[in-house]
Formats: sequence, C-alpha cells, structure tokens
Amino acid sequence: MMTHWTILLAVEAATSTAKEGGLFDFDATLPLMALQFILLVVVLNAVFYKPLSKAIDDRDDYIRKNSLEARERLTKAEKLAQQYEQELAETRRKSQATIAAAQADAQKIAAEKMAQAQGEAQVQREQAAQEIEQQKAEALSSLEQQVDALSRQIIEKLLGPELVNR
Repeated sequence: MMTHWTILLAVEAATSTAKEGGLFDFDATLPLMALQFILLVVVLNAVFYKPLSKAIDDRDDYIRKNSLEARERLTKAEKLAQQYEQELAETRRKSQATIAAAQADAQKIAAEKMAQAQGEAQVQREQAAQEIEQQKAEALSSLEQQVDALSRQIIEKLLGPELVNR
C-alpha cells in the first residue's frame, strides 16, 4: 500500500504544477533565460571560440606555410640532386677520356722506347758482329803468320837452314 500512496502523491503534485503554468511557462522568465543564453553565447564566443578559432587558423596557416616551404625545398633539392648527377656524369666522362688519352700516350711512349731500344740493340749487334769479324780476321792473319813461321821452322829442320833461305 505504500507504493499506492506514493503514486497518488506524485499525481497530485503533477496536477498542482499544471495549474501553476505547466512545464513551459511563458511569463518573464522565458525572455530572461533567452537573454542569459545569448549573453552566455557572446561571452563564450569572445572568451573561448574566437581565441580557439584564431589559434586553429594560425596553426592551419603555419602548417600550410611549412608545407609549401617543404615542397619548395624538396623541389630545389631534387633539382640540385639532378644537377649534381649530371655534373658527376660529365666529370666521369671527362676523367675516362683523360685516362684513355693518358693510356694512349703511355702506349705511344712505350712503343717509341721499344723501337729505340730495338734500334740500339741492332746497332750493338752490328758493332759486335763487326768486332767479331775484325777479331776473326786478325786471328786468321795471326794464325797464318804463325802457320808460316811454323812451316818455315819445320822445313828448316827437315831440310836445313841453308836450303830454305834461298
């Protein structure tokens, strides 16, 4: 029964409230509440929303600016990298050409030195051959003289010195 009494009391309180103006009362409190709401919106806008939106806009501008600068730097870096690669390729081509020219010069100098050395060796061989021929001729001449002297001595011993001098 207690619950029954509680429900009755709640119904009686609701009916008394309905007689006083109900849930929505259109007297002086409604415009006052509307004025308070508008004042709250203005204060919140001035204190909270404007600085917050300004901070958000500033941050957005900062991000946009940094993004543009980063893109520009990236573009510039890519151009520089491409330029450096071209310069490096050109330098490599020049160095390879210089190396090839140096190798050709070295081969030419080596060929000249070889030809010169072969020429000197040929001259030395010819000189050695001439010296050998000269020594051979001298040896033959000396040998002929010795043979003549020996044959004279043999004849003198065999025949006697008186018969040989004639």
